[in-house]
Amino acid sequence: MKEIRYRRVFLHAVLMLYIGIILFPLLWVLNSSFKTNKEIIASPWSLPEQLSFSNYWNAWTGAHVGHYFTNSLVISVISAVATLLLGTATAYALTRMEFPRLSKFLKRILMLALLVPAGSLLVPLYMLLRSMYVYNTPLALILPYVTMGLPLTVFIFSAFLKSIPSELEEAGIMDGLSIYGLLWRVILPITIPSLVTVFMLNFLNNWNEFMMANLFLTKEKFRTLPVSMVAFYDQLNMNYGSLCAAIMFSVIPVMLIYFILQNRIIESIKS
Repeated sequence: MKEIRYRRVFLHAVLMLYIGIILFPLLWVLNSSFKTNKEIIASPWSLPEQLSFSNYWNAWTGAHVGHYFTNSLVISVISAVATLLLGTATAYALTRMEFPRLSKFLKRILMLALLVPAGSLLVPLYMLLRSMYVYNTPLALILPYVTMGLPLTVFIFSAFLKSIPSELEEAGIMDGLSIYGLLWRVILPITIPSLVTVFMLNFLNNWNEFMMANLFLTKEKFRTLPVSMVAFYDQLNMNYGSLCAAIMFSVIPVMLIYFILQNRIIESIKS
């Protein structure tokens, strides 16, 4: 019993240390976002002398964080929703319908797509987007994000579909539901935890993506929040407080979504 107790104490200590390492940079940025430039340079580890939101206002208006924030939010949400719709329909067709050779072929193609590094696709994507006349428009990011998010979405949703008994669909067919009716009224309500998990994963990938956003959207009016962070050094004249506030604007939405959907995500992982 003592050995088990010591193991638990050791495990808890390791987990607390890990959580501390993860949270420390975020807490330091949050603390610095309320301090003036002089306070940060003079005493980077101290608490702010006065709680002020001027850095947030300066970053939101002076550095146009609000505009870049909106761009990132619109592109990330549209891409995640489109990936979810296409991925669930594809997974349902590959899992529930009979395509003896086509299903295996498509699954192998999707599996191969998971192994291709994103960096190797930049040049072909650049040429393709220019030939489609969508380069330097929001579609230049939405289309690649949807395409690259599809393989993982299909595999996760297929795994959940295999755990659903086919009797539910047979009962729906007996009630006169079509294929789309089965997917919308029977399958999707059951798989809400997996849908939330897939949406969250795709949204996070899209929200934090930098490489494609930097290459495919060079116009300032379409610039996303991660790309705009690079320009903050010049725009804010090395104002560290406003820079920390801008970083918090990129972190807060992700944390809010996670806290709101955490029960669904945990339920999905347990399933």
